[in-house]
Amino acid sequence: MAKEEMKIGEISKPRFEFRSFGQSFCKAAERMARLSVPVPEKVWERSSDEIYIISRKNDINNTKIRNGKMDIKTYVKSVDGFEQWNPLMKGEFPISKEVLEKEVFPAFMVEMPALTKETYTYEEFIAMVKVNPDLAAVRVHKQRFGYMVNDTICEYGNVLINGAKVVTINSESTEVEDLKKTVKDCGLEGVENINYLQAIKRVIGMSDKPLANE
Repeated sequence: MAKEEMKIGEISKPRFEFRSFGQSFCKAAERMARLSVPVPEKVWERSSDEIYIISRKNDINNTKIRNGKMDIKTYVKSVDGFEQWNPLMKGEFPISKEVLEKEVFPAFMVEMPALTKETYTYEEFIAMVKVNPDLAAVRVHKQRFGYMVNDTICEYGNVLINGAKVVTINSESTEVEDLKKTVKDCGLEGVENINYLQAIKRVIGMSDKPLANE
């Protein structure tokens, strides 16, 4: 079966991903930029502000809110160290009591709060998160620069996690062998592969592990 051609900004079948976080990936980012084929202008540089909901008790469901919409992805499997994540839920505010009970709080793996209303605004939801000692609402600003190397979708990004600056470098594809080649070509072999969920926990002190090159 012919492999799927990757296209930036378009939906594909579930992808595998390499990503790392640290203070500097200058050499790898320069190689990524030089190896890249031309990409659409809309992905040359993109910025966004998001809220990640982080749970002490969960490492398999990744929840973020952007532009009033909630997106939860769940970990599926790893192949040769590359993680695959699938959409678990998409919703928007105001959000229903039923969705919170059946999908959102179960994804956090924490005790269910008392839900007395039929719908909840964004502000009401964040208030529930803030009073739960096992949850944190974390502000994340992303400035991302897009590339395409070896038919893998790549990016280098500056990230502010509650104001703390880190950088991230990433490659994703439906094809693990293409990812392996890109990691090698960009000089990233041996660099820890972690996701946003893990990186944010480290920055905010919910995990005591360091990032890749602190």
